[in-house]
Amino acid sequence: MVTGSAGFIGGHVAETLSAAGHDVLGLDLRDGDDVRDAEVLDTLLPGVDVVVHQAAKVGLGVDVSDLPDYASVNVYGTAVLLAAMARHRIARLVLASSMVIYGEGDYECVWHGRVRPGPRAVPDLEQGRFEPVCPRCDEPVRCASIGEDAPPDPRNAYATSKLAQEHLTANWARETGGSAVALRYHNVYGPRMPRDTPYAGVAAIFRSELAAGRPPKVFEDGRQLRDFVHVRDVARANLAAVLASSRPGALRAYNIASGAPHTVGEMADALAAEQGGPNPEITGGYRLGDVRHIVASPERACLELGFRAEIGFDAGMKEFARS
Repeated sequence: MVTGSAGFIGGHVAETLSAAGHDVLGLDLRDGDDVRDAEVLDTLLPGVDVVVHQAAKVGLGVDVSDLPDYASVNVYGTAVLLAAMARHRIARLVLASSMVIYGEGDYECVWHGRVRPGPRAVPDLEQGRFEPVCPRCDEPVRCASIGEDAPPDPRNAYATSKLAQEHLTANWARETGGSAVALRYHNVYGPRMPRDTPYAGVAAIFRSELAAGRPPKVFEDGRQLRDFVHVRDVARANLAAVLASSRPGALRAYNIASGAPHTVGEMADALAAEQGGPNPEITGGYRLGDVRHIVASPERACLELGFRAEIGFDAGMKEFARS
């Protein structure tokens, strides 16, 4: 069963699983089925071998008024699903998690080695000082790849709700002997990505601006590093997780990323070039929930799931700009 099967990522996941020969049962709020409804789950779950949980309220959000929805859909919804899985003795879960649980990425200080800076100060952001500094000596630091064992540091409601999903899933696995995989997606983009919503990803927002003849507005100085991973690669990662050997009683997390980071400015430039402009506008603005750099190490997923992203940045952005 794929939850969120009518969504952007969930739809691609369901298609990929079906193409690989699996019998896929979809559950999606748009089809009238709510993961928070225990009676619906009790009707659908008998006969299911694996649940692939994609349903979620996504995006950074607008303001604190979004807190109840994030808690209800992502946290409570996952709790209801896990309880239903226990009732029906379903022992395998693939969870759509996110890199946002890390908060700021890993950095290297020449004096103190690996460090994790805290939230950036508002006065620094207002004065255009966007780069984090070492939390121990205030000296400049260099961005480094973050691994799955890095301590979480969620910075917004969505991130907190995704971390809560992982904790609840780990509780379920320990208490039932089930096995779970958490796929921590990095910046997913690709065909059928939602348009014109404040909860859409930055790639979709830029594409919508260009389609309307407006320049994409790039926050900060555009040099924020992200790992943009194509949705078809993400779907392949889910297939790999379904097929991988299980670890009863445990949750195992994996970065799902391309391994080839690019700046947000580079992404805006690529989309603008493909659509013939207008050129992006660097605004110098900021959002408090944003982090500066987050770069993934995809090695664990490669070694343990046999997954490595296949769609490169240039080819992916060309397709996405016209999708």
